[in-house]
Amino acid sequence: MKQNKMKAKLLRGEPAFGVSIMIPCPQIVEMVGKLGFDWILIDCEHGTISIESVEILAMAAEACGITPIARPRTKSPEDILNVLDRGVMGVQVPHVNTAEDARKVVEAVKYHPVGKRGLAAGTRPDEYGFGETMDRFVEISNRETLVCVQLEEGLAIENADDILNVDHVDVFFIGPSDLSQSMGYPGNAKAPAVQEAIESTFRKILSARRIAGTPGSSDNIKSVLEKGVLYTYTHLTKLLGHAGKDFFKNAGVSPQSGR
Repeated sequence: MKQNKMKAKLLRGEPAFGVSIMIPCPQIVEMVGKLGFDWILIDCEHGTISIESVEILAMAAEACGITPIARPRTKSPEDILNVLDRGVMGVQVPHVNTAEDARKVVEAVKYHPVGKRGLAAGTRPDEYGFGETMDRFVEISNRETLVCVQLEEGLAIENADDILNVDHVDVFFIGPSDLSQSMGYPGNAKAPAVQEAIESTFRKILSARRIAGTPGSSDNIKSVLEKGVLYTYTHLTKLLGHAGKDFFKNAGVSPQSGR
């Protein structure tokens, strides 16, 4: 297993910029790398990405020098293990609502003595058994694999103080879309109650000297960074949407289709 360059940036206090993709296209991963992003989020929760495609996308990310992170379908240890054994260098786990949830995520990601992740010989992250000795692989994996937990429900916000005390979690990610729905304002992350929940949780994360994460876009990335967020990504669709609007604006015409 190689060094997680994106995690190293975060630990140095530098922002790491990613792109979230929900379709199994390695060429898109290559393009993201060429554009200068640090990492890719392989979204298995909301996308059409199969477990076989996770491996191919991770290969594409490594080939172009960016870090592959996966969002598993669920927070179950089985789903977490499935994506890790395909060779991603970290997980962004959805719907982590309690400190116990966060501890179970750590246990699923890390090998003994930190966690309980299943250890198998000959997996792709172990270089199919052709690289380091297995004990050395375990040591490197426990150090380099990134753990990100998503706080995206009202219950998670209520339990934020306890969740922030869980060791071996690298990033605490606030998911505004699901949070807005959980709080009764589906799709309206700018509702005052939702904004207050987000801002107060950011303050708690930073006060605890932990790393904050949340999505960003061309419209708000500057304000996201000003909040102290280091782990951020934009969705592929938003990236294309902004580029498309700029194209037609500069051409002085209106697009023929779309919303």
